[in-house]
Amino acid sequence: MDGKKAILQILESVGVPSKSGGSTTKGSKNMTQKCGLCIHCSSTPVDEIVHDEDQEQLEAEELEPRRKPQTYRDAVTSSEGHQWKEAIKYEIDSILQNHTWELVDLPPGCKPLGYRWIFKRKMKADGSIDKYKARLVIKGFRQKEGVDYFDTYSPVTRITSIRLVLAIAALRNLEVHQMDVKTAFLNGDLEEEIYMEQPEGFSAPGQEGKVCKLVKSYGLKQAPKQWHQKFDQVMLNNGFKVNECDKCVYVKNTMRGYVILCLYVDDMLIVGSDDKMIKSTKDMLKARFDMKDMGLADVILGIKINRTQHGLVLSQSHYVEKILEKFNEGDTSVAQTPVDTTQHLSKNRGEGVAQLEYSRIIGSLMYLMTCTRPDLAYAVSRLSRYTSNPSSEHWKSMTRLLRYLRYTRNYGLHYGRDPAVIEGYSDANWISDMKDSKSTSGYVFTLGGAAIAWKSSKQTLIARSTMKSEFIALDKAGEGAEWLRQFVEDVPGWPKPMSAICIHCDCQSAIGRAQSAMYNGKSRHIRRRHNMIRQLLSMGVISIDYVRSKDNIADPFTKGLSRELVHKSSRGMGLKPVEQVCTKENLS
Repeated sequence: MDGKKAILQILESVGVPSKSGGSTTKGSKNMTQKCGLCIHCSSTPVDEIVHDEDQEQLEAEELEPRRKPQTYRDAVTSSEGHQWKEAIKYEIDSILQNHTWELVDLPPGCKPLGYRWIFKRKMKADGSIDKYKARLVIKGFRQKEGVDYFDTYSPVTRITSIRLVLAIAALRNLEVHQMDVKTAFLNGDLEEEIYMEQPEGFSAPGQEGKVCKLVKSYGLKQAPKQWHQKFDQVMLNNGFKVNECDKCVYVKNTMRGYVILCLYVDDMLIVGSDDKMIKSTKDMLKARFDMKDMGLADVILGIKINRTQHGLVLSQSHYVEKILEKFNEGDTSVAQTPVDTTQHLSKNRGEGVAQLEYSRIIGSLMYLMTCTRPDLAYAVSRLSRYTSNPSSEHWKSMTRLLRYLRYTRNYGLHYGRDPAVIEGYSDANWISDMKDSKSTSGYVFTLGGAAIAWKSSKQTLIARSTMKSEFIALDKAGEGAEWLRQFVEDVPGWPKPMSAICIHCDCQSAIGRAQSAMYNGKSRHIRRRHNMIRQLLSMGVISIDYVRSKDNIADPFTKGLSRELVHKSSRGMGLKPVEQVCTKENLS
């Protein structure tokens, strides 16, 4: 009974209902549960995330009837009926203006697809309602592959690319603007022959028996692909070039100046060398698409962008508040480190504890870590290994991580005017747990005084020594450096020829091995990595330098650290309280 009481106390401390404590469900279905706070925390491929957000809502059985209208009638008869009617009218007007369909008689042997209205409240960064949005979504999940569609892949810009572009904007004191494409998927031209039922409340008088023959790919599985294809063609036709490292980053360089554009589905950031370049880009986009000009960028993908006197600050404090309110309500305790260094976790062999709730927290934290919180990388990576069957010990570590999040809820990445070079740090922790023979790798790259790229991961093979584990980590860091270097090569005004990206490593034996032209080791996987690192060194892509362990800011990506080292490494990655940064800027 004492064990059960302890588990219940742990669950209560993180706001988990006790009735879910006996969940032992396993399998891939639970591994792909969403966090419930954003559309980005999923194991679904990016191209499906972009479009299947609405499709998943169509298939969902557990909706919140008091908070979300489920049908057209629910919306127009609710207490917010006026706002929903306006949103519905706006959606229908956009559909008709873009000639999305034409009314025809249904051909023999064809069956029209159904539809559904999706109603959402778009929120601001402070949690207030920004606008009411209604979307008419065709039931694309009923499409048959090879008949109704053939390809669905569509890229979106990487979060790393967004941070890198914003870091460059902070270095050069450039303005960052934002635009939104209204009903983006209405722009994709449809190549297949697909029919849909006429929407309720908007049947054409005298033509109620006809169906909608789709002209645009709106709402279909191929909609993201068709939209990106259309946008890509427009950008290329207007003098833009695609960054070879990210197919959703476009660059235009002229005698008058340059402009960089990042596209994430229908949201875009525009950074230009002057106002004229930004304005000309906006005018071109407005001429081709129905756009909403949002002026200076304020929020992108839930990330708050604060402009200070000496740079930019990226933060997600409001998202942190949502996580704590949803999963850690009532717990006022704080922790100054994300990981308890005395606790060693292992695979749970017994009954799982609240697996579904555990996976939801992991998903929420993973999105936060991916965007603006590199200090959470190791803790999230370690705890995510036990998502399929968490134990009470795993919940204790999760509770500590949430308490650390409460302690650092107002942290943000602060990009400044210098240094204007990309620097890297690499580290590894060789077999910290005797029950698991695999080491942990970690790296981080900085620009403008803050982190732009980072990674903490369990190594996929067994390293037989500290040197070899450090060598594997160095190889991963080299891959990251190569990508960053190729990205900035396409950035106008970046110094040419490109200087090597210096990677700091705290293992002198690994550095010596990397700089040696000969490798006589017997391990095949190490030999391959040695050849790769040697190639990057000889080509001038990277250089390797020694750094003391206490000054290696990649150290927290591989293990738990003391309070002082956590604080020091966070500052080294540009993580500071947002209020503290803004106060200092105002005083100056």
